[in-house]
Amino acid sequence: MSVLELARWQFGITTVYHFLMVPLTIGLALLVAGMQTAWVRTGNAKYLRMTRFWGKVLLINFAMGVVTGIVQEFQFGMAWSAYSRFVGDVFGAPLAMEGLVAFFVESTFLGLWIFGWDRLPKKVHLACAWAFSLATIASAYFILAANSWMQHPVGVEMVGGRPRLTSIWAVLGNSTALATIPHTIAGAFAVAGAVLVGVGAWWLRKGRDTDLWRTTTRWGGVVGLVSFAVLAVTGDLQAKLMFDQQPMKMAAAEALCRTEEPAGFSVFAVGDVSGADCASVKSVNVPGLLSFLAEGDFDAKVTGVDELVAQYQQRYGTNYPDDPALGELAGQPIDYVPNLPVTYWSFRLMIGFGVLAAAVAAWALWTTRRGRESVGRWPARIALWGIAAPVLANSFGWIFTEMGRQPFVVVPNPDGVDGVWMFTAEGVSGMTTTEVATSLIVLTLVYGALAVVEFFLLRRVVRKGVPPAVPPSTSDSGDDTLAFAY
Repeated sequence: MSVLELARWQFGITTVYHFLMVPLTIGLALLVAGMQTAWVRTGNAKYLRMTRFWGKVLLINFAMGVVTGIVQEFQFGMAWSAYSRFVGDVFGAPLAMEGLVAFFVESTFLGLWIFGWDRLPKKVHLACAWAFSLATIASAYFILAANSWMQHPVGVEMVGGRPRLTSIWAVLGNSTALATIPHTIAGAFAVAGAVLVGVGAWWLRKGRDTDLWRTTTRWGGVVGLVSFAVLAVTGDLQAKLMFDQQPMKMAAAEALCRTEEPAGFSVFAVGDVSGADCASVKSVNVPGLLSFLAEGDFDAKVTGVDELVAQYQQRYGTNYPDDPALGELAGQPIDYVPNLPVTYWSFRLMIGFGVLAAAVAAWALWTTRRGRESVGRWPARIALWGIAAPVLANSFGWIFTEMGRQPFVVVPNPDGVDGVWMFTAEGVSGMTTTEVATSLIVLTLVYGALAVVEFFLLRRVVRKGVPPAVPPSTSDSGDDTLAFAY
Protein backbone atom coordinates (compact mmCIF):
# COMPACT_ATOMS: atom_id res chain seq x y z
CA MET A 1 0.00 0.00 0.00
CA SER A 2 1.12 3.56 -0.70
CA VAL A 3 1.75 6.25 1.90
CA LEU A 4 -1.51 7.92 0.85
CA GLU A 5 -3.57 4.76 1.33
CA LEU A 6 -1.98 3.98 4.70
CA ALA A 7 -2.45 7.56 5.91
CA ARG A 8 -6.11 7.47 4.91
CA TRP A 9 -6.65 4.15 6.68
CA GLN A 10 -4.97 5.51 9.79
CA PHE A 11 -7.06 8.67 9.92
CA GLY A 12 -10.22 6.73 9.11
CA ILE A 13 -9.68 4.13 11.85
CA THR A 14 -8.80 6.65 14.55
CA THR A 15 -11.60 9.03 13.55
CA VAL A 16 -14.37 6.42 13.46
CA TYR A 17 -13.11 4.99 16.77
CA HIS A 18 -13.07 8.42 18.40
CA PHE A 19 -16.58 9.14 17.16
CA LEU A 20 -17.88 6.06 18.97
CA MET A 21 -17.43 8.03 22.22
CA VAL A 22 -18.38 11.52 21.09
CA PRO A 23 -22.14 11.06 20.51
CA LEU A 24 -22.69 9.38 23.88
CA THR A 25 -20.79 12.14 25.67
CA ILE A 26 -22.75 14.93 23.95
CA GLY A 27 -26.17 13.36 24.40
CA LEU A 28 -25.64 11.92 27.87
CA ALA A 29 -24.16 15.16 29.25
CA LEU A 30 -27.39 17.06 28.60
CA LEU A 31 -29.53 14.16 29.81
CA VAL A 32 -27.59 13.97 33.07
CA ALA A 33 -28.08 17.70 33.52
CA GLY A 34 -31.79 17.15 32.90
CA MET A 35 -31.93 14.36 35.48
CA GLN A 36 -30.24 16.55 38.06
CA THR A 37 -32.64 19.39 37.23
CA ALA A 38 -35.57 17.04 37.84
CA TRP A 39 -34.12 16.14 41.25
CA VAL A 40 -33.52 19.77 42.25
CA ARG A 41 -37.03 20.80 41.19
CA THR A 42 -38.96 17.84 42.62
CA GLY A 43 -36.77 16.53 45.42
CA ASN A 44 -37.51 13.01 44.16
CA ALA A 45 -34.60 10.74 45.14
CA LYS A 46 -35.19 8.68 42.01
CA TYR A 47 -33.73 11.44 39.85
CA LEU A 48 -30.74 11.85 42.16
CA ARG A 49 -29.96 8.16 41.80
CA MET A 50 -30.31 8.39 38.01
CA THR A 51 -27.96 11.38 37.98
CA ARG A 52 -25.31 9.57 39.99
CA PHE A 53 -25.52 6.38 37.93
CA TRP A 54 -25.45 7.99 34.48
CA GLY A 55 -22.88 10.48 35.70
CA LYS A 56 -20.43 7.61 36.20
CA VAL A 57 -21.12 6.30 32.70
CA LEU A 58 -20.60 9.80 31.32
CA LEU A 59 -17.26 10.28 33.08
CA ILE A 60 -15.82 7.01 31.80
CA ASN A 61 -16.88 7.78 28.25
CA PHE A 62 -15.73 11.41 28.48
CA ALA A 63 -12.24 10.39 29.61
CA MET A 64 -11.90 7.90 26.77
CA GLY A 65 -13.12 10.50 24.27
CA VAL A 66 -10.49 13.01 25.40
CA VAL A 67 -7.69 10.45 25.13
CA THR A 68 -8.64 9.36 21.61
CA GLY A 69 -9.49 12.89 20.44
CA ILE A 70 -6.02 14.27 21.13
CA VAL A 71 -4.58 11.86 18.57
CA GLN A 72 -6.73 13.44 15.86
CA GLU A 73 -4.94 16.77 16.20
CA PHE A 74 -1.52 15.07 16.24
CA GLN A 75 -2.28 13.49 12.88
CA PHE A 76 -2.58 16.88 11.19
CA GLY A 77 1.13 17.36 11.67
CA MET A 78 2.16 13.73 11.53
CA ALA A 79 0.58 12.30 8.37
CA TRP A 80 -1.14 15.33 6.81
CA SER A 81 1.29 18.22 7.15
CA ALA A 82 0.74 19.54 3.61
CA TYR A 83 -2.99 19.60 4.26
CA SER A 84 -2.40 21.38 7.58
CA ARG A 85 -0.37 24.10 5.88
CA PHE A 86 -3.11 24.61 3.30
CA VAL A 87 -6.00 24.94 5.79
CA GLY A 88 -4.04 26.33 8.73
CA ASP A 89 -5.01 29.98 8.26
CA VAL A 90 -8.68 28.99 8.25
CA PHE A 91 -8.72 26.28 10.91
CA GLY A 92 -6.72 28.27 13.45
CA ALA A 93 -9.75 30.27 14.64
CA PRO A 94 -12.42 27.55 15.04
CA LEU A 95 -9.97 25.02 16.50
CA ALA A 96 -8.69 27.62 18.97
CA MET A 97 -12.28 28.30 20.00
CA GLU A 98 -12.89 24.58 20.39
CA GLY A 99 -9.76 24.23 22.51
CA LEU A 100 -10.80 27.06 24.82
CA VAL A 101 -14.29 25.64 25.22
CA ALA A 102 -13.29 21.98 25.55
CA PHE A 103 -10.21 22.29 27.73
CA PHE A 104 -11.14 25.30 29.84
CA VAL A 105 -14.90 25.77 30.13
CA GLU A 106 -15.93 22.15 29.70
CA SER A 107 -13.19 20.62 31.82
CA THR A 108 -13.38 23.28 34.53
CA PHE A 109 -17.11 22.92 35.13
CA LEU A 110 -16.96 19.15 34.80
CA GLY A 111 -14.35 19.13 37.58
CA LEU A 112 -16.50 21.40 39.72
CA TRP A 113 -19.45 19.10 39.14
CA ILE A 114 -17.51 15.95 40.04
CA PHE A 115 -16.00 17.28 43.26
CA GLY A 116 -18.67 19.81 44.18
CA TRP A 117 -21.39 17.50 45.48
CA ASP A 118 -20.47 18.19 49.13
CA ARG A 119 -19.18 21.71 48.71
CA LEU A 120 -21.36 23.75 46.36
CA PRO A 121 -24.93 24.96 46.89
CA LYS A 122 -27.40 22.70 45.12
CA LYS A 123 -28.36 25.20 42.40
CA VAL A 124 -24.76 26.28 41.80
CA HIS A 125 -23.79 22.64 41.42
CA LEU A 126 -26.65 22.17 38.95
CA ALA A 127 -25.43 25.21 37.01
CA CYS A 128 -22.04 23.51 36.66
CA ALA A 129 -23.78 20.49 35.11
CA TRP A 130 -25.50 22.67 32.54
CA ALA A 131 -22.30 24.63 31.88
CA PHE A 132 -20.21 21.61 30.92
CA SER A 133 -23.13 20.05 29.05
CA LEU A 134 -23.67 23.11 26.88
CA ALA A 135 -19.91 23.44 26.46
CA THR A 136 -19.87 20.01 24.79
CA ILE A 137 -22.38 21.34 22.25
CA ALA A 138 -20.28 24.45 21.65
CA SER A 139 -17.15 22.32 21.26
CA ALA A 140 -18.91 20.16 18.68
CA TYR A 141 -20.11 23.30 16.87
CA PHE A 142 -16.58 24.58 16.26
CA ILE A 143 -15.26 21.19 15.14
CA LEU A 144 -18.18 20.70 12.77
CA ALA A 145 -17.78 24.22 11.42
CA ALA A 146 -14.18 23.36 10.49
CA ASN A 147 -15.24 20.08 8.89
CA SER A 148 -18.03 21.82 7.00
CA TRP A 149 -15.52 24.28 5.58
CA MET A 150 -13.69 21.34 4.00
CA GLN A 151 -17.00 20.28 2.44
CA HIS A 152 -17.92 23.81 1.34
CA PRO A 153 -15.17 26.48 1.58
CA VAL A 154 -16.42 30.01 2.37
CA GLY A 155 -15.10 33.22 3.94
CA VAL A 156 -11.61 33.11 2.41
CA GLU A 157 -9.44 34.61 -0.29
CA MET A 158 -6.47 33.02 -2.03
CA VAL A 159 -3.12 34.54 -1.03
CA GLY A 160 0.13 32.92 -2.15
CA GLY A 161 -1.64 29.76 -3.23
CA ARG A 162 -3.33 29.20 0.14
CA PRO A 163 -6.73 30.26 1.49
CA ARG A 164 -6.62 33.09 4.02
CA LEU A 165 -9.55 33.68 6.36
CA THR A 166 -11.49 36.88 5.68
CA SER A 167 -14.63 36.23 7.77
CA ILE A 168 -14.87 33.86 10.74
CA TRP A 169 -18.62 34.53 10.73
CA ALA A 170 -18.89 33.13 7.22
CA VAL A 171 -17.16 29.95 8.41
CA LEU A 172 -19.32 29.62 11.54
CA GLY A 173 -22.47 30.48 9.57
CA ASN A 174 -21.66 28.22 6.62
CA SER A 175 -24.88 26.75 5.19
CA THR A 176 -23.25 23.31 5.31
CA ALA A 177 -22.41 23.74 8.99
CA LEU A 178 -25.90 24.97 9.87
CA ALA A 179 -27.34 21.76 8.40
CA THR A 180 -24.62 19.43 9.69
CA ILE A 181 -24.60 20.60 13.31
CA PRO A 182 -28.25 19.86 14.25
CA HIS A 183 -28.03 16.59 12.31
CA THR A 184 -24.95 15.49 14.24
CA ILE A 185 -26.33 16.61 17.61
CA ALA A 186 -29.56 14.72 16.93
CA GLY A 187 -27.45 11.65 16.12
CA ALA A 188 -25.72 12.06 19.47
CA PHE A 189 -29.03 12.13 21.31
CA ALA A 190 -30.13 9.03 19.37
CA VAL A 191 -27.12 7.17 20.80
CA ALA A 192 -27.76 8.42 24.34
CA GLY A 193 -31.44 7.50 24.10
CA ALA A 194 -30.61 3.99 22.88
CA VAL A 195 -28.20 3.49 25.79
CA LEU A 196 -30.90 4.52 28.27
CA VAL A 197 -33.40 2.16 26.62
CA GLY A 198 -30.97 -0.77 26.48
CA VAL A 199 -29.73 -0.52 30.06
CA GLY A 200 -33.18 0.33 31.40
CA ALA A 201 -34.80 -2.67 29.69
CA TRP A 202 -32.02 -4.96 30.94
CA TRP A 203 -32.67 -3.90 34.55
CA LEU A 204 -36.45 -4.05 34.13
CA ARG A 205 -36.01 -7.67 33.13
CA LYS A 206 -34.28 -8.27 36.48
CA GLY A 207 -37.20 -6.69 38.33
CA ARG A 208 -35.15 -4.33 40.55
CA ASP A 209 -35.88 -0.63 41.07
CA THR A 210 -38.62 -0.98 38.49
CA ASP A 211 -39.97 2.57 38.85
CA LEU A 212 -36.53 4.08 38.32
CA TRP A 213 -35.66 1.90 35.35
CA ARG A 214 -39.08 2.36 33.78
CA THR A 215 -38.52 6.13 33.95
CA THR A 216 -35.05 5.69 32.44
CA THR A 217 -36.39 3.53 29.61
CA ARG A 218 -39.16 5.98 28.79
CA TRP A 219 -36.74 8.91 28.82
CA GLY A 220 -34.60 7.01 26.34
CA GLY A 221 -37.58 6.15 24.15
CA VAL A 222 -38.76 9.75 23.93
CA VAL A 223 -35.25 11.03 23.23
CA GLY A 224 -34.76 8.36 20.56
CA LEU A 225 -37.98 9.15 18.69
CA VAL A 226 -37.52 12.93 18.83
CA SER A 227 -33.94 12.51 17.63
CA PHE A 228 -35.07 10.41 14.68
CA ALA A 229 -37.59 13.08 13.67
CA VAL A 230 -34.89 15.77 13.78
CA LEU A 231 -32.51 13.50 11.85
CA ALA A 232 -35.09 13.01 9.11
CA VAL A 233 -35.68 16.75 8.68
CA THR A 234 -32.03 17.81 8.86
CA GLY A 235 -30.96 14.86 6.71
CA ASP A 236 -33.30 16.01 3.96
CA LEU A 237 -31.86 19.53 4.22
CA GLN A 238 -28.31 18.14 4.06
CA ALA A 239 -29.14 16.08 0.98
CA LYS A 240 -30.52 19.10 -0.87
CA LEU A 241 -27.37 21.08 -0.06
CA MET A 242 -25.13 18.21 -1.18
CA PHE A 243 -26.88 17.97 -4.54
CA ASP A 244 -25.84 21.60 -5.11
CA GLN A 245 -22.44 21.61 -3.39
CA GLN A 246 -21.19 18.04 -3.98
CA PRO A 247 -23.30 16.53 -6.76
CA MET A 248 -20.79 13.72 -7.36
CA LYS A 249 -21.21 12.49 -3.78
CA MET A 250 -24.98 12.20 -4.12
CA ALA A 251 -24.83 10.64 -7.58
CA ALA A 252 -22.41 8.04 -6.19
CA ALA A 253 -24.71 7.45 -3.22
CA GLU A 254 -27.42 6.45 -5.68
CA ALA A 255 -25.13 4.67 -8.17
CA LEU A 256 -26.74 7.09 -10.64
CA CYS A 257 -24.32 6.80 -13.51
CA ARG A 258 -26.50 8.44 -16.15
CA THR A 259 -28.53 11.62 -15.86
CA GLU A 260 -32.23 10.98 -15.26
CA GLU A 261 -35.30 13.21 -15.39
CA PRO A 262 -37.12 12.37 -13.18
CA ALA A 263 -34.79 10.23 -11.06
CA GLY A 264 -35.94 7.43 -8.77
CA PHE A 265 -34.50 6.69 -5.34
CA SER A 266 -32.69 3.35 -5.24
CA VAL A 267 -33.90 1.38 -2.20
CA PHE A 268 -31.78 -1.66 -3.00
CA ALA A 269 -29.38 -2.55 -5.80
CA VAL A 270 -28.52 -5.93 -7.28
CA GLY A 271 -25.33 -6.11 -9.31
CA ASP A 272 -21.88 -4.58 -9.34
CA VAL A 273 -21.92 -0.94 -8.25
CA SER A 274 -18.12 -0.72 -8.32
CA GLY A 275 -17.93 0.18 -12.00
CA ALA A 276 -18.36 3.81 -13.02
CA ASP A 277 -20.78 2.81 -15.81
CA CYS A 278 -23.03 0.78 -13.45
CA ALA A 279 -24.03 -1.29 -16.46
CA SER A 280 -25.00 -4.41 -14.48
CA VAL A 281 -26.83 -2.69 -11.63
CA LYS A 282 -30.53 -3.33 -11.27
CA SER A 283 -32.23 -1.24 -8.59
CA VAL A 284 -35.53 -1.35 -6.77
CA ASN A 285 -36.56 2.30 -7.18
CA VAL A 286 -39.15 4.66 -5.75
CA PRO A 287 -40.05 6.72 -8.86
CA GLY A 288 -39.30 10.44 -8.67
CA LEU A 289 -38.15 10.34 -5.04
CA LEU A 290 -34.51 11.19 -5.75
CA SER A 291 -35.63 14.21 -7.80
CA PHE A 292 -37.72 15.37 -4.85
CA LEU A 293 -34.86 14.87 -2.40
CA ALA A 294 -32.57 16.86 -4.67
CA GLU A 295 -34.79 19.77 -5.71
CA GLY A 296 -38.12 19.41 -3.93
CA ASP A 297 -39.68 18.54 -7.31
CA PHE A 298 -40.65 14.99 -8.31
CA ASP A 299 -39.88 15.78 -11.98
CA ALA A 300 -36.48 17.49 -11.53
CA LYS A 301 -33.39 16.38 -13.42
CA VAL A 302 -30.56 14.77 -11.43
CA THR A 303 -27.13 14.71 -13.06
CA GLY A 304 -25.40 11.34 -13.24
CA VAL A 305 -21.79 10.31 -12.65
CA ASP A 306 -20.74 10.19 -16.30
CA GLU A 307 -21.83 13.77 -17.01
CA LEU A 308 -20.37 15.02 -13.73
CA VAL A 309 -16.97 13.48 -14.53
CA ALA A 310 -16.81 15.57 -17.73
CA GLN A 311 -17.74 18.71 -15.78
CA TYR A 312 -15.11 18.05 -13.11
CA GLN A 313 -12.42 17.39 -15.71
CA GLN A 314 -13.21 20.67 -17.40
CA ARG A 315 -13.11 22.66 -14.15
CA TYR A 316 -10.34 20.97 -12.17
CA GLY A 317 -8.22 19.19 -14.78
CA THR A 318 -7.85 15.71 -16.14
CA ASN A 319 -4.49 14.85 -14.55
CA TYR A 320 -2.77 15.41 -11.23
CA PRO A 321 0.06 17.99 -11.24
CA ASP A 322 3.41 16.54 -12.25
CA ASP A 323 4.74 16.99 -8.71
CA PRO A 324 7.17 14.44 -7.20
CA ALA A 325 5.43 14.95 -3.84
CA LEU A 326 2.42 13.12 -5.27
CA GLY A 327 4.48 9.95 -5.75
CA GLU A 328 3.02 7.43 -8.15
CA LEU A 329 0.00 9.68 -8.81
CA ALA A 330 2.11 12.52 -10.24
CA GLY A 331 0.83 13.32 -13.72
CA GLN A 332 -1.70 10.47 -13.62
CA PRO A 333 -5.40 10.83 -14.60
CA ILE A 334 -7.67 11.97 -11.77
CA ASP A 335 -10.47 9.58 -10.80
CA TYR A 336 -13.33 11.86 -9.77
CA VAL A 337 -15.66 8.99 -8.89
CA PRO A 338 -15.59 8.02 -5.20
CA ASN A 339 -15.70 4.39 -4.15
CA LEU A 340 -19.20 3.51 -5.33
CA PRO A 341 -19.84 0.43 -3.15
CA VAL A 342 -18.77 2.34 -0.03
CA THR A 343 -20.83 5.46 -0.76
CA TYR A 344 -23.87 3.52 -1.96
CA TRP A 345 -24.08 1.05 0.92
CA SER A 346 -22.90 3.35 3.72
CA PHE A 347 -25.71 5.76 2.79
CA ARG A 348 -28.28 2.98 3.05
CA LEU A 349 -26.83 1.44 6.18
CA MET A 350 -26.91 4.87 7.82
CA ILE A 351 -30.62 5.20 7.06
CA GLY A 352 -31.40 1.56 7.87
CA PHE A 353 -29.75 1.56 11.29
CA GLY A 354 -31.38 4.92 12.05
CA VAL A 355 -34.83 3.47 11.33
CA LEU A 356 -33.99 0.43 13.47
CA ALA A 357 -32.98 2.68 16.37
CA ALA A 358 -36.28 4.56 16.07
CA ALA A 359 -38.18 1.27 16.08
CA VAL A 360 -36.48 0.17 19.30
CA ALA A 361 -37.29 3.56 20.87
CA ALA A 362 -40.96 3.21 19.87
CA TRP A 363 -41.05 -0.31 21.30
CA ALA A 364 -39.62 0.97 24.58
CA LEU A 365 -42.43 3.50 24.94
CA TRP A 366 -45.05 0.92 24.01
CA THR A 367 -43.86 -1.79 26.37
CA THR A 368 -43.61 0.57 29.36
CA ARG A 369 -46.99 2.26 28.83
CA ARG A 370 -49.57 2.59 31.62
CA GLY A 371 -47.25 1.72 34.42
CA ARG A 372 -45.98 -1.58 32.99
CA GLU A 373 -42.76 -2.50 34.75
CA SER A 374 -41.67 -5.81 33.24
CA VAL A 375 -39.81 -6.77 30.08
CA GLY A 376 -39.41 -10.22 28.59
CA ARG A 377 -36.06 -11.93 28.18
CA TRP A 378 -35.71 -11.55 24.43
CA PRO A 379 -37.11 -8.01 24.22
CA ALA A 380 -34.58 -6.98 26.88
CA ARG A 381 -31.77 -8.53 24.85
CA ILE A 382 -32.97 -6.86 21.67
CA ALA A 383 -33.06 -3.49 23.45
CA LEU A 384 -29.54 -4.04 24.77
CA TRP A 385 -28.20 -5.01 21.36
CA GLY A 386 -30.20 -2.12 19.90
CA ILE A 387 -27.66 0.25 21.41
CA ALA A 388 -25.46 -0.60 18.43
CA ALA A 389 -28.01 0.67 15.88
CA PRO A 390 -27.55 4.46 16.28
CA VAL A 391 -23.82 3.99 16.88
CA LEU A 392 -23.50 2.23 13.52
CA ALA A 393 -25.78 4.78 11.85
CA ASN A 394 -23.49 7.59 13.04
CA SER A 395 -20.38 5.73 11.87
CA PHE A 396 -21.74 4.92 8.42
CA GLY A 397 -22.95 8.51 8.09
CA TRP A 398 -19.45 9.85 8.62
CA ILE A 399 -17.92 7.22 6.34
CA PHE A 400 -20.32 8.33 3.61
CA THR A 401 -19.61 12.02 4.25
CA GLU A 402 -15.83 11.67 4.10
CA MET A 403 -15.48 8.94 1.47
CA GLY A 404 -18.04 10.56 -0.81
CA ARG A 405 -15.96 13.73 -1.26
CA GLN A 406 -12.95 11.92 -2.73
CA PRO A 407 -10.64 12.67 -4.50
CA PHE A 408 -10.82 16.00 -2.63
CA VAL A 409 -9.81 16.62 0.95
CA VAL A 410 -11.05 20.22 0.53
CA VAL A 411 -14.01 20.13 -1.84
CA PRO A 412 -14.29 23.02 -4.32
CA ASN A 413 -17.20 25.37 -3.76
CA PRO A 414 -18.99 25.73 -7.14
CA ASP A 415 -19.92 29.31 -6.26
CA GLY A 416 -16.85 30.18 -4.15
CA VAL A 417 -13.36 31.57 -4.64
CA ASP A 418 -11.48 30.04 -7.57
CA GLY A 419 -8.69 27.69 -6.60
CA VAL A 420 -9.93 26.84 -3.08
CA TRP A 421 -9.72 23.07 -3.23
CA MET A 422 -7.17 20.40 -2.48
CA PHE A 423 -6.80 16.86 -3.71
CA THR A 424 -6.37 14.27 -0.97
CA ALA A 425 -3.18 13.07 -2.63
CA GLU A 426 -1.68 16.55 -2.19
CA GLY A 427 -2.30 16.69 1.56
CA VAL A 428 -0.22 13.77 2.80
CA SER A 429 3.13 14.26 4.56
CA GLY A 430 6.45 13.26 3.09
CA MET A 431 6.71 10.08 5.18
CA THR A 432 7.89 6.62 4.25
CA THR A 433 5.59 3.65 3.96
CA THR A 434 7.29 2.04 6.96
CA GLU A 435 6.73 5.10 9.16
CA VAL A 436 3.03 5.35 8.35
CA ALA A 437 2.50 1.59 8.60
CA THR A 438 4.20 1.50 12.01
CA SER A 439 2.07 4.32 13.41
CA LEU A 440 -1.06 2.71 11.93
CA ILE A 441 -0.33 -0.63 13.60
CA VAL A 442 0.59 0.94 16.95
CA LEU A 443 -2.46 3.21 17.08
CA THR A 444 -4.78 0.36 16.07
CA LEU A 445 -3.40 -1.88 18.83
CA VAL A 446 -3.58 0.89 21.43
CA TYR A 447 -7.13 1.77 20.44
CA GLY A 448 -8.07 -1.91 20.60
CA ALA A 449 -6.74 -2.08 24.16
CA LEU A 450 -8.62 1.10 25.08
CA ALA A 451 -11.82 -0.42 23.69
CA VAL A 452 -11.43 -3.41 25.99
CA VAL A 453 -10.79 -1.12 28.97
CA GLU A 454 -13.84 1.03 28.28
CA PHE A 455 -16.08 -1.98 27.70
CA PHE A 456 -15.21 -3.58 31.02
CA LEU A 457 -15.42 -0.29 32.93
CA LEU A 458 -18.87 0.46 31.52
CA ARG A 459 -19.97 -3.14 32.03
CA ARG A 460 -18.86 -2.99 35.65
CA VAL A 461 -20.79 0.23 36.32
CA VAL A 462 -23.95 -1.01 34.58
CA ARG A 463 -23.95 -4.38 36.33
CA LYS A 464 -23.41 -2.72 39.69
CA GLY A 465 -26.62 -0.79 39.24
CA VAL A 466 -27.94 2.43 40.70
CA PRO A 467 -26.40 3.59 44.00
CA PRO A 468 -28.70 4.28 46.95
CA ALA A 469 -30.10 7.77 47.38
CA VAL A 470 -27.49 9.09 49.78
CA PRO A 471 -27.92 12.84 50.34
CA PRO A 472 -24.85 15.05 49.88
CA SER A 473 -22.57 14.81 52.90
CA THR A 474 -21.83 17.75 55.18
CA SER A 475 -18.47 16.36 56.19
CA ASP A 476 -15.14 17.54 54.82
CA SER A 477 -13.73 14.07 54.20
CA GLY A 478 -14.80 13.99 50.57
CA ASP A 479 -15.48 10.22 50.74
CA ASP A 480 -18.89 10.47 49.07
CA THR A 481 -17.55 12.68 46.33
CA LEU A 482 -14.74 10.32 45.45
CA ALA A 483 -17.07 7.35 45.63
CA PHE A 484 -19.32 9.09 43.09
CA ALA A 485 -16.45 10.05 40.81
CA TYR A 486 -14.71 6.70 40.75
